[in-house]
This record gives sequence, C-alpha cells and structure tokens, in this order.
Amino acid sequence: MKKIVLVAGMLAGVAFCTPAFAQTKSTIPVIVKDLNSPYWQAVLAGARKAGADLGVDVVGLGPQSESDVNGQIGVLEKALATGPAAIVIAPSQFAALGKPIDEAAKKTKVIGIDSAADTKAMTSLLAIDNSKAGGIAADTLVTAIQKTYADAEGDVVIITSIPGVPSLDQRAKGFKDVVATKYGAIDVAAEKVADGKPATGLLIMKEFIASMEDLRGVFVSDPVMTQAVGQAVAEKTTKDKIHVIGFGSDEKLVKFLQDSVITGLIVEDPFRMGYDGVKTAFAASKGEKVPTNIETEATLITKANLSSARAQELLKPNIK
Repeated sequence: MKKIVLVAGMLAGVAFCTPAFAQTKSTIPVIVKDLNSPYWQAVLAGARKAGADLGVDVVGLGPQSESDVNGQIGVLEKALATGPAAIVIAPSQFAALGKPIDEAAKKTKVIGIDSAADTKAMTSLLAIDNSKAGGIAADTLVTAIQKTYADAEGDVVIITSIPGVPSLDQRAKGFKDVVATKYGAIDVAAEKVADGKPATGLLIMKEFIASMEDLRGVFVSDPVMTQAVGQAVAEKTTKDKIHVIGFGSDEKLVKFLQDSVITGLIVEDPFRMGYDGVKTAFAASKGEKVPTNIETEATLITKANLSSARAQELLKPNIK
C-alpha cells in the first residue's frame, strides 16, 4: 500500500501545517478518526479527489487512534482557527464531540461523515443506515447457521469495539431487533463492549469460545474487532463451526473471508464517502442547500460474490 502524506497538527502525534491554509482557494479540512487505518485512508483519498475536481484545498487531519477522542477535539479546534470554508468530520464519540462541533458550527459549516454526534449544528450527515446494516448482518448470520446446522437456533453474541459510538450502537440494535422479530430460536446470549484494542477483542472472543458450548455465531460491528474475532476463530482447536459477520475490510479480513474463517463482511464505500463529504461541504460553504441526511452505501460481501467487480472495487479502493 502506498504511503499517504498527510498534513498533521501537534496534538495526538498529528502534525499541523499552517501554510496549507494560507492559499487563495477554499480550504476544507477533513478530520477522520484514525490516520493509520486503511478505511480512513480511503476516506481521505476520496476527499482529495473531490478537492482536485472542485478546485478546493483538502487537508487530511486526525489523531493516530480512534480512541484518542481528545486528540480529535484538539485537531478540530486547530482546524477551525485557520478559517476554513467548511469542515468535514467523522466524530469519534457521540457525547464528547457534541459541544466542540456546536462551537465550530458558529464559525463555519460542519459536515459529518460516518457517525453522528450529540449536536444539531451539523449542516449535513453522510452515513449508512446502521440499523438496516445490522439487520442485514442478522439475516446473513442466521442463514449461514441454518445451512451449517440444518436449523435456525442456538446462541449468538455481539462484540462492539468501543462505547458511546452511535453507529456501532445502531448496528447492534438493528441486529438484535431483527433476531428478536424473525428468529425466535436464536438467542443473543451475550453482548460485550471492548476498549478499541484488538488484544481485548481477541481475549473476549476466546472467552466466549471457551465458555459457550452452543455458540454458533458472532456479530462484530467494526473492522478492528472483526479482525480480532477472526483471529480467535482461526486459532480455536474445536471443530464446531462459528459463523462471523463483521464490518469493514483489509487484507487480513479478506483472507479470513477467502478461508471461510469469516462468513461475511458488510463493507462501506469510504472513497465515495470522502468524495461526497467534501462535495457537500463545498456546496454548503457557497450557501447552497444540501440534504440534512445523506444515506451512503453498505454492501454485503461473502465468499460467493468476493470476485465480483463491485466487491473488488470496495475491498481495494484506490488510495493515493
């Protein structure tokens, strides 16, 4: 994967380059949750492409980890101080980013992507329908269980990366609602929230494997935990099949899918999200009316459709 050169600030290991803002073209900072993640790199690649197409300076910013909420707040404050035309941000936590976004929106248009925050000040929010995506995960997981065990019953569990993120909470709720409504013999036997660290997710999943004899499926609502759960399932010594439906994609997750360690991945289009986020922000900065909510695409990828052109486009975005 090619390295991405990012303008960074001083908080959370992020360097901030002031001269990039001192140009005649409109500047739109795009603040992601984690500069190191392939997902957020794809978001920034889409944002830069929109900037090139629209004649806008796009500055990619963010902390080094999704768990560094204070780092993201600091980056937002630094970006706001430069007087940008608008700001695009993926809030890392619902509650903590509410007031900072309120303050930012007093000075410029703020466009949210991926996740909501505890604020009504964002001009527009671009995100998938997370509840619907959770429901798709439930249908997919139960169908897989039924094919393996000849019945739709048994225990399933939910593992969430970090607390306080609405998109993750909505995915879990959508999953549980569909299971409760359609699959009465399936029991959501446990739900665990981790600390955003893969090692914690690995430990949680290994404990589930060791303690639950009738565990047939796992729903994981983000890429970090999906990879950890996949690793735990790959390492287990028992022959019983545990189906995993997760979110996101990277090389390891695709390998797990190819090897049938993971049954399905729900994949967003981060490149398009970044592109449309900047496009929406630029329109809003010019006083154009933009939709309050823009639903972005979520696609289920399984081993059966893994080689399709659309799946390959989503799994291998053009990051440069």
